[in-house]
Amino acid sequence: MHAMQYEITLPAAYDMEIVRARVARLGHALDDWEGLGFKAYLMRERGVQGSPVNQYAPFYLWNTVRGMNSFLWGEGFRRLSDDFGRPVVRQWTVLAYEEGAAAGAPARVAVRERRAIPEGAVAGAVAGEATREAARLAARGGAVCAAAAVDTARWELVLFSLWADDTPEADGDVFRVLHLSAPERARLPRGRQW
Repeated sequence: MHAMQYEITLPAAYDMEIVRARVARLGHALDDWEGLGFKAYLMRERGVQGSPVNQYAPFYLWNTVRGMNSFLWGEGFRRLSDDFGRPVVRQWTVLAYEEGAAAGAPARVAVRERRAIPEGAVAGAVAGEATREAARLAARGGAVCAAAAVDTARWELVLFSLWADDTPEADGDVFRVLHLSAPERARLPRGRQW
């Protein structure tokens, strides 16, 4: 299982209704994408919920590398690149995934926390604690799901969670969920992935 995200940071005066309209028009395109656990169409607005920027930043959990690659090398990503320029695509290997206490509710907000893994830290201990953290996040009221993942090129940990209300019980960058395409969410393997 792989996590993926790109961030398109927009000017401070950018009309974020353009992003909302784009997602309303095109968001359904991945609703039945083979190999996709889910894509959370995320945005944050400057001055809202502590955001310093206007940003469109979809987050993906992929069941298969084939599904991820068919998206990246296909028409959908090309269209995004044509409209906004080709963004840097961050990828993480998933350490753990859990459905949340509010798994059946629609996701309203997402929280992403990124942490550097310190030099000299025992990798297995860090992965174990991240796995437990994903489970703790998922068990909180209002949590739709939670994942922990790692980028070993940067030795960076990411904790990602979706929430059914506007007051998530998690630390990190808060994003509004504009749409959730979740064709294979039910097939995402639960628990520890290492």
